[in-house]
Amino acid sequence: MSDLSPEQAHLDPYSSLAENTNLTVQDKITGLHTVIKNAKIGMLVTRDANGNLHSRAMTPATPYNDMQLNLVFLANNVSHKFEQIENDAHVNVSFCDPSSTDWASYSGRARVTQDKDLINKHWSSLITGYIGDLKDGVHKGDKNDPRVAVIEVIPDEIKYWITKHSSAVRTAQVAYGAATGKATAPGELRIISREEVQLAQGIQSK
Repeated sequence: MSDLSPEQAHLDPYSSLAENTNLTVQDKITGLHTVIKNAKIGMLVTRDANGNLHSRAMTPATPYNDMQLNLVFLANNVSHKFEQIENDAHVNVSFCDPSSTDWASYSGRARVTQDKDLINKHWSSLITGYIGDLKDGVHKGDKNDPRVAVIEVIPDEIKYWITKHSSAVRTAQVAYGAATGKATAPGELRIISREEVQLAQGIQSK
């Protein structure tokens, strides 16, 4: 079901034309995973105590499973983003693949943990290159380093865009729309609602 009201659909024909409401939850998740894997890097947005928004590039940890919607990041818990999440757990994570213009946007809440099973599951030796070995015998930059923590983003809603045509075709469609006054949407807008997120999480937990 569309999240647009009849009035919004009338006044925003681009979104109305683009939104595909005929997909299964699994189809939506599969498409989302494709966007994330092609984009590789997401922008995690947090809010500080003064209300200012801060974003930074982060790579979600792998592996994924077929129904996974939560994003997992391993990071240094001394960095400011952890203070900001403690202040306000609401976050946004966005992805964009410039080669196709596909994008995805997560709205949700961040949960911070130092669960060893999660860290072991998602650990990559490349993380050492970000946090460093301080040569003090404790902060060694490995998965047992007390600075290593998990940021798990639990989505409330996910929206993403899948481009359906080549750049040349998209340009021609928009030019035609501009000339005729008829809105066009050279791709699909897909929405994974709160209810669908809960359904997927229920299936994944079984």
